[in-house]
Order: sequence, then C-alpha cells, then structure tokens
Amino acid sequence: MSQQMYGPPPQAGAPMAPLPPRNGLGIAALVLGLVGLVMGVIPFMFWLGAILGVIALVLGLTGRGKAKRGEATNKGMATAGAVLGPVAVALSVAMGAVTVMAVDDAVDEINKSVSESRGKGATAKDTGSGGKDKAGKDDAAGSDASDAETYAAGDTVVYDDGVQVTVSRHTAYSPGEFSIGHEKGNKAYKVTVTVVNKGKEKFDTALLTVDARAGKDGKTAESIFDDKVGEGFNGTVVPGKTASAEFAFDAPAAAKTLEIEVSPGWAYNSSHWNLKL
Repeated sequence: MSQQMYGPPPQAGAPMAPLPPRNGLGIAALVLGLVGLVMGVIPFMFWLGAILGVIALVLGLTGRGKAKRGEATNKGMATAGAVLGPVAVALSVAMGAVTVMAVDDAVDEINKSVSESRGKGATAKDTGSGGKDKAGKDDAAGSDASDAETYAAGDTVVYDDGVQVTVSRHTAYSPGEFSIGHEKGNKAYKVTVTVVNKGKEKFDTALLTVDARAGKDGKTAESIFDDKVGEGFNGTVVPGKTASAEFAFDAPAAAKTLEIEVSPGWAYNSSHWNLKL
C-alpha cells in the first residue's frame, strides 16, 4: 500500500551527466594570436601586437593543459594560439626596430633640411658706397657672424642661393594726406629695396619683410602706407630678373640713424643696413 503511494525507492549509483567542455581559453588564444600577428606588422601598433602575442601564448598553453585533462576538446586551437603568440611577439619586435630606424632617419632628414635652409648666409658686396666687403664664413658659423654685421646704404648682400638684396640711400619723404603710420612731428624717410635673382630657382617674395629702427635706442620706426609706398613685393622673381619696391618709415625728428632690416624669408638670415640720417 505504501509502495503504491510513494513509488519505488530510488536506485543507488546513477551516473551524473558529463560537464560540457570548456574551450574558451583555446578560442581566445587563437583569436588573440591572429590579431597580434596583424598588429605586429602595423607601424606604431607593434607594441599592441607584442602584448596580444604574450597573452595568446599564456592562454594557449593553459588551454592545452585543459585539453590534456579532458576539460576541453579544442587542443588544436589552443596549440595554434600558443604558436601564433610567439610569432606575433617576434614580428612586433622586428617592426619596432624598423619603426625606430625609420623615425631616426626622418629626424635626420628634417635636421639636415633645417641645417641646409638655415645655411643661406649672406655675403656683402662693396658697391662703392663706402661699405666694407663683409664676407661670411662657412654656412653654419658664418651665418651667425654675418647677422651681426651692418651694411652701408647701397651695399648688396648676396645669399648662398644667388639671391641678392640691396637697400638704397634714404631720401626725405612727405607722406600723403591719408597716409597711415606717420606721426606728426616726426620725419619720414624712403628707401628702395632691390632683389636680384642670380640663382637657379624662382624666388618667392611673399615672405620678404622690411623693418626699421631709428636712433640710438633702436626705437621701432613705423612703416608708412599711402598711395605711393607700402605695397611691398608680390609674386616671384625668376632667375636672371630683378624686382624692387619702395618703403617709407616714420622716425623721431632727433634720430641720427635708421637701421633697415631685410629678411628674404624664413630660410634666410636677415641682413641690416645702417643709414646715417
């Protein structure tokens, strides 16, 4: 009666269901090994390839251990990940060395380019105006020396690439009624800047600047702009051709000197002409 109510007693020793294989480590090792290979050959990403390669190696070896114990069934994936990991590390190291050498070469080229461009020193040519012949030294050291020189009105400065710049003698200037830059009580002076291109390449005048300082204290002499002066240079000067422009500056009435500074461009050293007023 009781057996019919409660059913038959459970049988002892029933087998338990087997645990599913844990293949996650082997799969992760293979995926990370493949990604590490790709990252290892990409410049500036090689470091990531090395990290992924190391992780793939560790996970692959761990996955192989689980497969040997019967806890996983993807021994082949785990082995592939363990093999791809070191390969990714080796490729990353090689790419890192190549990248470092490439960067070093690029830096050397940039330094060389800057050194060459900054080597456009100036040599002054005496034109009979009373200036002395001031020859620059070698490209690197001589350029700084020539920067410290000042030239006389009419002197021509010859740059290493054949560009020549001349500043004329000053003349008194009467600014127009609607001029800009002239202060009442000051005096105005005009000079002509001439550029001759005796080099082999076109010379772009867009970056050429002309500035001035007046008196012993070197006070900035403002540029004067009106309908007659102040336009400056524009366009390029082809080899064998000449271009000139007039500039006027405002100086204190008591100033005895006017220093004109001409910079042909960022790749050139600026040159200075000292004019006695």
